[in-house]
Parts: sequence; structure tokens; C-alpha cells
Amino acid sequence: MAKGRRTTAIIGQDRSNSSPQLYKYQILGSSDENEQDTIIRRRERDEYPDDLILDEHLRSFRNAAKNSLIQIVLAAGAIVAVIFWAIAYGTQARAESCDTWDTGFTCSPSISQYWGQYSPYYSVQSEIPNDVPGECKITFAQLLSRHGARDPTYEKSLLYRMTIDKVHRDAISYTESFKFIQDYLYSLGANQLTVFGEQQMVNSGHHFYDRYQDLASHITPFIRSADQNRVVQSGLNWTQGFHQARLSHLKKKHDNFPYPILNISEAAGSNNTLDHGLCNPFELSNSGSEAQRIWLNTFIPPILQRLNNNLPGANLSNVEALFIMDLCPYETVASSTGKLSPFCNLFSEKEWQEYDYYQSVGKYYGYSWGSELAPSQGVGFVNELIARLTHTPVHDNTSTNHTLDSSNITFPLHATLYADFSHDNDMMAIFSALGLYNETEPLTKETMQSVEQMKGYAASRAVPFAGRAYFEKMSCKGEKEEMVRIVVNDRVVPLKSCGGDRLGRCALGKFVDSLSFARSGGNWDKCLISAR
Repeated sequence: MAKGRRTTAIIGQDRSNSSPQLYKYQILGSSDENEQDTIIRRRERDEYPDDLILDEHLRSFRNAAKNSLIQIVLAAGAIVAVIFWAIAYGTQARAESCDTWDTGFTCSPSISQYWGQYSPYYSVQSEIPNDVPGECKITFAQLLSRHGARDPTYEKSLLYRMTIDKVHRDAISYTESFKFIQDYLYSLGANQLTVFGEQQMVNSGHHFYDRYQDLASHITPFIRSADQNRVVQSGLNWTQGFHQARLSHLKKKHDNFPYPILNISEAAGSNNTLDHGLCNPFELSNSGSEAQRIWLNTFIPPILQRLNNNLPGANLSNVEALFIMDLCPYETVASSTGKLSPFCNLFSEKEWQEYDYYQSVGKYYGYSWGSELAPSQGVGFVNELIARLTHTPVHDNTSTNHTLDSSNITFPLHATLYADFSHDNDMMAIFSALGLYNETEPLTKETMQSVEQMKGYAASRAVPFAGRAYFEKMSCKGEKEEMVRIVVNDRVVPLKSCGGDRLGRCALGKFVDSLSFARSGGNWDKCLISAR
């Protein structure tokens, strides 16, 4: 077993109620606090790739602030966050949400669908029909999901509060549309799922059950999760949605819930296909943030000028203007119903498209084919997927955990339904190793490209909060071999690399053959580390 695996305690589940509800889960802490600190710091770098700018601001902040003041600020913020959660949790059932189990987040799409990886999941329009083709039957389904909406990372939360404090301290006046900032109280937490994010995952479980109910009505998925708190909680909430949808469909009062989840350690040095961290040259790369810096310096100056004109005296910087934009999605998902934050209306639709492109550039050059080693971080998962599709042992010497993958208990080869829970950056690397966006040319760094020009690639369309990919295998009348199809956030991704048909499918054999990059280990030899 991978070291550092935690125990999960499930609290407050009502098995008799057939309507989806939100549940809080308590994760029993690791005995190695230093190990946890390492995990958090590494993940914060992943979630905000522009670490060069981040470090600069943190040095300034830490030199100016005393430890006691930081502790007071964080304690007050935590209290406010708890109060906010209690109020939101108590009223969410009575309020109308913008998020539904079938189509995801539907409010203000001209804004909310352009927040990059901070967009809430929404059903992406598919050029190819995404329902099961006629005369076909699904025989296998694998879910790969990002966790639900969360608060900012710890260091980002400090930086956001710094920015708001700077405005409150230095701005001498506020124009009409900016007046709300004068009384705005920063109360976001750090790292954890929001109530909105929990409900996203309940909805996702419902969605999966509804799509695959012919199998799911009598088969429980084999479930794995990277063991960071928000990922584990996302998986648990997903099982709640799946469970409630099954009870409602079958008109039963109980099944074998709670379902077991295999938590795979994210501790430094652990082999884990749902969390990168083994390839030192890749971990030290700043290719994503360097590319983002170029585009930031191109699109943000007009926005910065307008912000400073409306907040005279604030003298915000480029990155602080970006932080003000970040508050729009984070404040929105901090609302239990996804109520659009007033920060969102400070910017035009075109500016949100530029912001979305900024995030897409970061993902492309940090975690996709814009980075030499990024796709190799997804090779381990792809080889596990091949094993599951073909019912054969895993062949991989990259990030797979050989102890887990060699056991039928921790890696069954003959299950029909699978569900894995991970992070956006890991999913981006996996999509790249699969060749899903091979047609996307290198993104320009000084001019914005449209989704059409990027051949369907965009961070908001690929890895939003609660984003998911379905890997399907189906038997079809008239076909000698089972067919494979991949659906990302309800969009069928054309499988060009294996000669996909007009329905986006490839025969299983051709699909596996097309994955030669993963089967050969990608560029893992350049990582100078081997699997244990």
C-alpha cells in the first residue's frame, strides 16, 4: 500500500432520505504534520502557476506584517468563514441555485464560462451527439473528476486580503460601480470545498448514475481518490449523489452505501497517478507562469488603468488587478447558490474572455504540450486506463503504484464502472497523454485565440471546478470490436489520433494502438526517477 494513507470518517449521513443532500465529512489528520505542510505548499504552486509574482508579493507581505497580526487576521477570517458556512448551509435548500445536476452552472454564461479553471462545471456544447448511439450498449464507463469548487489556496487567500486591505487603506474615493468595495469584508477561507462545491459533487454523482443507470442500477463503481482533503470530500459527496439517485430510481430505502473509496497518498515521493510530484525537472519548471506573464502584460494594462481611475489613490499593480478579477469566481462559488459576485460586473465580457485565455495559456504551457514533460505526468493514468479497458495487467514504469496496481483488491481489472478523483493540473496532463488536444497549435502569448482557433481547447471547458471526463466502451450492432469514446464535460472529443468515426469513436484495438506515447513511457526517462 502507498504510504501516508489516511482514514476517513463519515459523519451525519441520512440513508433513509431519497433526495440529494449536502453532508460534511471529517478527515482524520495525518500523524506527520510536516508531510502535510509539504503537500499543501506543493499543491498551492500547482493551483497558481505564476509563482514568480506570488513569491514577490509574499516577501513584501511577510516583511511588512508581524506574525501576531497574521494570526489574528487568519483567526478572524476563520470565524467569519465558519459563520458564513453555517448561514449558507442552513439556507441553501430554500434558495434557488444556479447549478443543476444535468446541465451544471447556467447563470450568466457570457461571464461564468470564461473563468478558466475557476469556472463551475457547465455542460459544454458538443459538435457530436453525446447520447449513446442507436443499437449500441455501454459496457464500461470510467469517470475522471476534478474536485468541486473550493476556497483560494492559503497563500492566495492572504494575497487577496492584502489587496483589499490596500484598497481600503489607500483609495481616497470610490466611483458608483465600485462603492460596494468600500464596505466589502474579505471572508474567504483557504483550500477547502465550499458548500457550493459539495453540492456540485452531489450533482455529479447524480449525473453519472443517470447516464449509466443500466449498469449503475446494479453495479457500484470502484472508486479511488488522491488523498488531499478537498479531493476526498469531493469523492464522498459524489457517492452521496450516486446513492440518492439510485435509491430514487429503484424506489429503495437502502443499498450498500457508504461505498468504499481507496485514498492514494499525495505525500512527497508517493507514486500516485492522480497527483503529480515525482518528476523533479517538471516540478521545478516555470514554463506556465512565464507564458502567462507575457499575456498578462498584454491584456491587463487597460483594465488596470480603469481600476485605478475608479479607485483613485489605490495604485494597484498588474497582478493586483488580476487578483480583483479572481475574486469574481471565488466569491461566486463561496455562495451556496452560486450567486454572481458584484466583482464580476466590474469587467466586460471581452475582458473575461481575455482572463479565460490567460488561464488557458497557463494550463497549456504548464500542464499540456507546451511543456516537454507535462504529458508524461499523465502517462501512468493512461496505462491504468488501458489495463481496465483490456482487462490486462498494468504495464508502466512512471507514476503508477505497483503495490496497489498488482492487487485485484486495490486495482480490479474486471470492474465495469470506475470513478477517480483528482486535480485540474493532473487531468490536463492526462488529457495530453491521451492526445485529446493534439490538433491544438501552440497558443500565442501576445494575442488571444478563440476556442475555435484552439480546436476546442480551453481551461474552462476542460478542467472547471467539478469538471469530469467519461471514458466509455460500447458494443454496437454490426461492429466486430467494442468501440471507445471520450466525453469531457458532456462534449464528445473527436478521437483523431486513432481515426475516429463521425460519432467520435474508435475501435478498442485502434484506440490502444494510438496511445503509443503512454505505452512507451512518454519522456519519463528525462525525469531521472523510476517508479518504486
